[in-house]
Amino acid sequence: MEYTVSEKAFSNRDVYIGNFKGILPHGNGNYTWSDGTAYEGDWEEGKMTGKGKLIWTSGAQYSGDFSGGYLHGYGIFTGCDGSFYQGSWRMNIQHGMGKKQYCNSDIYEGSWKEGVHEGSGRYSWNSGNAYIGSWKDGKMCGRGIMKWENGDLFNGFWLNGLRDGSGVYRFADGGYYFGTWSRGLKDGKGTFYPVGTKHPSLKKWCSSLDYCNDGTSLSGLLNSEESRAQPSVKRSFSEKLSFSGLLRNSSRISHKAMSLDKNWTHCDPSQEFIRYDSLCALSHASEEGQPEAQDNSSVYEREYMQGVLIKEKASNHTEISRKSKQRNKIAVMQEKRSCIDIFGAHSRSYYLMLNLQLGIRYTVGKITPVPVREVRSSDFGDRARIRMYFPRKGSQFTPPHYSVDFYWKDYCPMVFRNLREMFKLDAAEYMMSICGDDGLRELSSPGKSGSIFYLSHDDRFVIKTLRKTELKVLLKMLPSYYCHVGEHENTLITKNFGLHRITLKGGKKVRFMVMGNMFCTELRIHRRYDLKGSSIGRSTNKDKIDENTTLKDLDLKFEFHMDKLLRESLFKQISLDCMFLQSQQIIDYSLLLGLHFIVPENLKAISQPPGTMHNHENLATGDGVTSSQGELLIPPKGLLLVTHEPGSVSTAPGPHIRGSTLKAYSLGDKEVDLLLPGTGRLRVQLGVNMPAQANLKLLQDEVDSTEVELFEFYDVVLYMGIIDILQEYNVKKKVEHAYKSLQFDPQSISAVEPKLYAKRFINFLEKVFPDPP
Repeated sequence: MEYTVSEKAFSNRDVYIGNFKGILPHGNGNYTWSDGTAYEGDWEEGKMTGKGKLIWTSGAQYSGDFSGGYLHGYGIFTGCDGSFYQGSWRMNIQHGMGKKQYCNSDIYEGSWKEGVHEGSGRYSWNSGNAYIGSWKDGKMCGRGIMKWENGDLFNGFWLNGLRDGSGVYRFADGGYYFGTWSRGLKDGKGTFYPVGTKHPSLKKWCSSLDYCNDGTSLSGLLNSEESRAQPSVKRSFSEKLSFSGLLRNSSRISHKAMSLDKNWTHCDPSQEFIRYDSLCALSHASEEGQPEAQDNSSVYEREYMQGVLIKEKASNHTEISRKSKQRNKIAVMQEKRSCIDIFGAHSRSYYLMLNLQLGIRYTVGKITPVPVREVRSSDFGDRARIRMYFPRKGSQFTPPHYSVDFYWKDYCPMVFRNLREMFKLDAAEYMMSICGDDGLRELSSPGKSGSIFYLSHDDRFVIKTLRKTELKVLLKMLPSYYCHVGEHENTLITKNFGLHRITLKGGKKVRFMVMGNMFCTELRIHRRYDLKGSSIGRSTNKDKIDENTTLKDLDLKFEFHMDKLLRESLFKQISLDCMFLQSQQIIDYSLLLGLHFIVPENLKAISQPPGTMHNHENLATGDGVTSSQGELLIPPKGLLLVTHEPGSVSTAPGPHIRGSTLKAYSLGDKEVDLLLPGTGRLRVQLGVNMPAQANLKLLQDEVDSTEVELFEFYDVVLYMGIIDILQEYNVKKKVEHAYKSLQFDPQSISAVEPKLYAKRFINFLEKVFPDPP
């Protein structure tokens, strides 16, 4: 029964005036809480649902859509501090498209998720700085452009609010720096183009960096200072929806009405952006504000280490252009030799990527609901396959898609499902990493195999195409590999998570495997080496080296000195892994080694304000770092081993989460963490976050007079794993290759047996990682 314009006073002194349905507010009415908070608007069976206006005693107010007692839909909120938000809401939280002006006059307009910036959006600081691009968890993350009030501009990648990855910095005076950043600092190789010097095409450079998450190109903004992001605020469908419920008592309404006003200031991120704005200004004044050379006939090849310039070489611009063209030509030739020829054109690589994602999403979704059990011999057999046809129009079991028709085969699904669980990979996270909307990134092949490599958007997984012979080797050794991984949680051998095949119409087949990326780390990998213990053909042409080049044995100029127990653990596992590969008749494998260099604190000070970067080049000498009086400064330690504390290190799942924490002799045989200034606490595992001192073995006569080397000793963090485990001894071509690479007499067939290869491999690594004194 419904009646109108009635008044009811509750025992807690709340008052409602309006329509009822039975004993519940229903229709239009006013509700006033005992503390003075008031709501006027629509009700449905005791809950605020429809259009209404809520005013808190603090002065904050909301006008817009409600549903089930929550701010839900489209609405306008005015905070008691003068802040203002207009846009979409979900369950009392900003969610969807919206615009907010903070109390300090900063403005954000764009996408929100659970009350924080996420997606594409623009943030304008009251200082005049502005950022447009991608956000995640309330921080700049992904592709974006920052424009400072003084006219400087950065276009590139961001992570956790700081520049991180490839980018280009345009100075207000017209100079450009193309390079890489890590946690807000220049880190790695780059090229500086002074004012007046012709630089690479910005349009082509931008297009090579991919696009924002929403697919919108940002390249045009690099030359357009007037471009603005204008996200359209759309009204939520909740306007048209109603939700049923019961008003049990008036305190239920009071709790919901008060919760938003109380929590509003706590989730207001404006203060965080104020702090970051100051950081931006500081970083600009110190890192980017240094005077740059204005010789228009030269550009400068530079290398930075965590913001510190360690090398600079002046080069003629014509020479740089010629080298770039040569590298591009080589890349094109390699691409033509790769497996991509199966598709007939480079653009078809997109179809391969899409096929991978469709197939993996299907098979992982199919095998995950199957109850967990131990693998059986039948799980490795020829019948242990999942097969499916993916027509473009879709079928009863597959969705429609924009690729070409293809057949899909998943090898040994139960085995790889158990392997993923061994490494604590959640099935949903695995699918999102590889099959999410952000897609995969294609990498150029680091070797001569002609394989295509893809990297997941979060860098956790590498996908590599295989030859038929490699597929057969992997399937043959899979039972033994499964047992070895199960018995040795610290194994350094490549971690495999899936083996698949795509067959196109006409019978053309592409096989590929999914592996863990051993370089998935929050630290920047400054150098990469592929080490076999050979000297023939094991060097890299200097003209072909860039930021991502994987170097070889003869390029390695370091010896690495480690804690006694860490080294013992390392070589114990290397020996076990080599014995396994020897038992499988495998040869020609490598140790993939990644180095993160730690900059000592006294060198970090060089890049700090005020103005010390103006004369930093005068501080660098070929023998080390000197003070203004010419005294040699001994670089202090940049890392520290501390006793392991499980609650203090990251436990986020990833390819390296499995494995015990290592013990260090220097801390009394206790498990240890690695403490890095300004970074955090990292768990030391075998092949992961392993600290060492790198001794440079560069001879004086090898030093280029135009280059500057700052150190002889470095603190480094090592990442390593054993790769290329699919080269079987009984493959004739590989035997011939092993003769040559190991420098043995090809007349002796015993010279390349797997046992001898393993012995030579370990002996070489023992020289790279010598015994501690």
